[in-house]
Amino acid sequence: MSEISYVRGDATAPSVKGVKMIAHVCNDLGGWGKGFVLAVSRRWPQPEAAYRAWHRDRAANDFGLGAVQFVQVEPYVWVANMIGQHGMRTGSKGVPVRYEAIGTALGRVADRAAELEASVHLPRIGCGLAGGTWSRVEPLISDRLTRRGIPVTVYDHGDTA
Repeated sequence: MSEISYVRGDATAPSVKGVKMIAHVCNDLGGWGKGFVLAVSRRWPQPEAAYRAWHRDRAANDFGLGAVQFVQVEPYVWVANMIGQHGMRTGSKGVPVRYEAIGTALGRVADRAAELEASVHLPRIGCGLAGGTWSRVEPLISDRLTRRGIPVTVYDHGDTA
């Protein structure tokens, strides 16, 4: 079983060889405009356009908690838009993060990463705007990805750990 590697840097710019999958959490409302998605959109327009179309056509597709959309952005780079957040704000129903949905989505990411022989790169998903805690997310990554031998790198941006 491999372990999660932690590095300081930009998850949208992994510096490893081979196929890379950048995974991140999206909300189930069709909103794209805060948090890690801004870094994704600065680098590639396709993930945001695909997510917005996926949400717009949700009556005819699988858009919803736990679903994943895979968008190829470069010959060896894919972005995984994972729906793991219900709503966008912390309120009377608690924080937006949905750990079960993130777990389901990570399982789908693992399947695709295995097919592509890809490594997976991500920020501390579900822990920023979604309001989750890393102590709940990290075991999901270990269980769904590293236990299957998929290399995972988690990126801490800037001066925060």
